[in-house]
Amino acid sequence: MSNSPLLIGCGEWGFRELPMEKHFEISQRFGFKYLEFGIGGDFPGRLRPDLSRDEISAFRAWGSQYDQATPFCCIENDFTRPDAAEHTAIVKKTLEEIQLAAELGATHVRLFAGFTPASEMNEAIWVRLIDAFQKCQTRCTELGLKIAIETHGKITMSNGAAFHEPTVSTDRSSLQRLLRDLPPEVGFNFDPGNLKAVAPEDDRYCLDLINDRINYCHLKDWKRHAGGWTAVAIGDDDLDYAALLRQTEFAGVYLIEYEPTEDVEAGIARSLAYLKSAGIDYRFQ
Repeated sequence: MSNSPLLIGCGEWGFRELPMEKHFEISQRFGFKYLEFGIGGDFPGRLRPDLSRDEISAFRAWGSQYDQATPFCCIENDFTRPDAAEHTAIVKKTLEEIQLAAELGATHVRLFAGFTPASEMNEAIWVRLIDAFQKCQTRCTELGLKIAIETHGKITMSNGAAFHEPTVSTDRSSLQRLLRDLPPEVGFNFDPGNLKAVAPEDDRYCLDLINDRINYCHLKDWKRHAGGWTAVAIGDDDLDYAALLRQTEFAGVYLIEYEPTEDVEAGIARSLAYLKSAGIDYRFQ
């Protein structure tokens, strides 16, 4: 991060149970100028992959109405499924949704590598994974989009707690292979909260590996709960963002991602308060 104020925007995952226009209303109320949106996942707050031309126009009109730019699009995918036929179908669907993201005005698409644990990866899955990203990068180049792979483990819920397992985007040796094998244009969505929950003893958060490839960022934290973790706002637990951001080279929009749906506005407010209390100067545009 440079010495200039942190440019921040509003993440979308905590809005997944709210109608889409409500996302714009809340983001504007806080003063944000950048709003993330999502496609797929069967939530009320996610856009359907089969939007009509009128629905695409309505979405873009909300951006103008609420003074919100929407360059960041989250797409749901898993390129590490063991079944080859299922993998082919996922790639086809992802390419279609990348096309829709471009029509909706996105400049960046957040993709996942996948949720197969790193320990269960084999060479056939690796080959399909890299091939999928090569196909997606070709399409994104044609459309003028950038790919950002989120650092995200496999999450299993049990008794209200989230249990995180390393995947290829959070396991250090696997990340090193991704960096070697992926097209150099493919970037990463740096989510240090997710990396903390996978490896809480490692305060490098893989920044030493991906610092120069970050083109997207989520700001959140996880807190110990019932033997696992629960998602919380930055400042609600011990991830020292003031120190971490001083080491982060990314100079784009940092998205506040508060995950719980029941108090999403309160969580966003706490996140902004933390930035101020930690002495992190920020701006909305």
